Amino acid sequence: MSGNVGTLQVKTTTTDGAPVVNVHGEVDMQTSPRLRLLLLELAAKLGGPLLIDLSGVTYMDSSGVGTMVYVKREVERAGRRLVLMGLQPRVRSVLEITHLDKFFTIVRNISEVAAS
Repeated sequence: MSGNVGTLQVKTTTTDGAPVVNVHGEVDMQTSPRLRLLLLELAAKLGGPLLIDLSGVTYMDSSGVGTMVYVKREVERAGRRLVLMGLQPRVRSVLEITHLDKFFTIVRNISEVAAS
């Protein structure tokens, strides 16, 4: 499944046998509501942990952070986990400032998922 949301692109790929949701662009007030819906749809369809590759996200505002928190809670409510991968420094700093870097499982790449 893939979708375009304003300046945001979402695609699902398979890496090392695991489905990965790749997000590219800006996650802001305009794009985050549709991103939330796409991620929840994908979470319902994909098995295992929900792996979200944010290496292509150049900007994330508070609405984007709220979307990630909401999706994480919904995924965990279903007995699964959410893993964020490949955060750009700008996006990582937003999570660090809000101390959400401790709330999320964050890895550099898919090879670190098993160890997280």
